[in-house]
Amino acid sequence: MHFRPLHDRVVVRRIEAEEKTSGGIIIPDTAKEKPQEGEVVAVGPGARDDAGRLVELLVKTGDRVLFAKWSGTEVKIAGEDLLIMKESDILGVVETQAQLKQAA
Repeated sequence: MHFRPLHDRVVVRRIEAEEKTSGGIIIPDTAKEKPQEGEVVAVGPGARDDAGRLVELLVKTGDRVLFAKWSGTEVKIAGEDLLIMKESDILGVVETQAQLKQAA
């Protein structure tokens, strides 16, 4: 099955947090918070501005993003837990040092 979001919606797969602290303490499932970092799985075509022109999204498939704690709607697509949210719920894109060097 393939899912294509509409307008300025983005489909995100949560990236699971570490199960150990830096000191080696294992965090039980009941004490873990849901991660606020994820990978963009699919993006919509964009939103329309006041003049009716299509404004493309700034994020793309494969981007690693941070999003607000309570943002998005949790859905299960093809047996996988995903989030559908508006692009405005995304706080930013996480870039690695290698990506930053390539852009320069």
